[in-house]
Amino acid sequence: MYQFPQAIERPAAEPGVVYTVASGDLRHNANQTCWPAQEKLEAELSAALRELGWSVRRGHQVDQVAGHGFIDSQRAGIEVFKRLPPEAPLIVVEAVWQYSHHVLAGLRGHRGPILVVANWSGRWPGLVGLLNLAGSLTKAGRPYSLLWSEDFTDDRSRANLKAWLDSGELHHDISHVTAYQPAADSAEAALGAAVARHLVSDKAILGVFDEGCMGMYNAIIDDELLNPLGIYKERLSQSALVAEMLRVGDEEARQVRAWLDDRGLTFHLGEDEATELTEAQLTSQFKMYIAALRIADDFGLDAVGIQYQQGLKDVVPASDLAEGLLNNVSRPPVRDRGGSRELYAGRALPHFNEVDEGAAVDALITNRLWTAMGLDPATTLHDVRWGEDYDGRFVWVFEISGSAPASHHGGYHRSWSMRQPAMYFPLGGGTLSGVARPGEIVWSRVFVMDGALHADLGRATVIELPEAETRRRLDATTPQWPIMHAVLHGVTRDQFMARHRANHLNVAYADDAAGADRALAAKAAAFAELGMRVHLCGIS
Repeated sequence: MYQFPQAIERPAAEPGVVYTVASGDLRHNANQTCWPAQEKLEAELSAALRELGWSVRRGHQVDQVAGHGFIDSQRAGIEVFKRLPPEAPLIVVEAVWQYSHHVLAGLRGHRGPILVVANWSGRWPGLVGLLNLAGSLTKAGRPYSLLWSEDFTDDRSRANLKAWLDSGELHHDISHVTAYQPAADSAEAALGAAVARHLVSDKAILGVFDEGCMGMYNAIIDDELLNPLGIYKERLSQSALVAEMLRVGDEEARQVRAWLDDRGLTFHLGEDEATELTEAQLTSQFKMYIAALRIADDFGLDAVGIQYQQGLKDVVPASDLAEGLLNNVSRPPVRDRGGSRELYAGRALPHFNEVDEGAAVDALITNRLWTAMGLDPATTLHDVRWGEDYDGRFVWVFEISGSAPASHHGGYHRSWSMRQPAMYFPLGGGTLSGVARPGEIVWSRVFVMDGALHADLGRATVIELPEAETRRRLDATTPQWPIMHAVLHGVTRDQFMARHRANHLNVAYADDAAGADRALAAKAAAFAELGMRVHLCGIS
């Protein structure tokens, strides 16, 4: 006699009822700290929905013992979706950063229309969470709609809510996106194609210290898509990184510190390990920097990504200071274990923060192209954090969670290191922070859509804001982190939000506007030669 599993009975959708769910962090402290912001957003959204004649039903209860109402694991998300009507209209409400894989299993199988909403806020990174979930759903091939608002009382958000409730779809203007058309007989196109062909034939290796950081499904690119580019993965364990750190002596770490002191990097130090940056935390970070270079040399790596936020965060201080150093051409010298060779001398070793493999492909190609063009190849990804109008134009806040290369700030003497927020980084560690210098940049994003690699590219100008305005924006977001004030060319705020398929974008400087235009042309040509579907954003 066999025991057959019992079929799951799911409820039927009710007319006029919309369900909501909220994906959260894996870190308990973050969920508790951020819960009031989530409650506020859900209340504002529910009021708007009720005024439009709909009933709102939360798909999961607030856990009074835990102190929050977030779905905080993949298993919890699977259990929640077992109780939801599969045909019901569903809104994923995100006021803060979230782990997309907590809800992805349920969203993949949900048959009703899906809307992802976020608060337009700098203090709470709901926009970052929305963009990551959008990128993950895009990669998964699951249709969805997006909406953002400060409090859902404005006419625009109300009209968009009504349109989605009426039709199950919401369409934004993305007329700024055009397909790339190769330029004939261009030196930049020839260079881009040559760099791409060399990559395919010569091959490159990404060192991946554990994949899937913070549930970023969109940040994992399968080998079947990477390998035709000539890019392969060396899958490494973060435990190997810690083991190598234990082999690094204190004197080597002191040499890194002395080099940075000589170049003027400011360290904001204290004595309380729980809340302040300490010498012990810095020593650990310098050992990680040395260890990462030695492992990269062992395996012949062309770029490195460290997950950190799972596992490593409970063992050693943050990886960010090491990451920012690796991304800069000018950085503390590191020799092999025997002391006979300087590793990656005179070069940046591109680091893709949070093991974002879309950023890795981008950074690798940028590094080679910018070097070939005589430009500073230092590149980094940034979170698309927030933005507001200033002096008649919209200025984005791009802000990565811990480090940017010092050259982006104008040098180490214009950079500083502060303790990472305890909410996310219990063992602390210093950042490599600063205010991005004014200049011309190329921004880009490599992502997976329709089972293929795509690349969006655009131009932007980094501007200098008054010190008081910079401080206001830092205080309105995360003051410990590096910030970039960017004005996108030919792309409005809402157009960018509607199109962008990730929480991250890559940036790299050129010497001037004409040079940035040439660099973008070379990069687009390289991506196209590699077989990516290339899109220009805001460029006619």
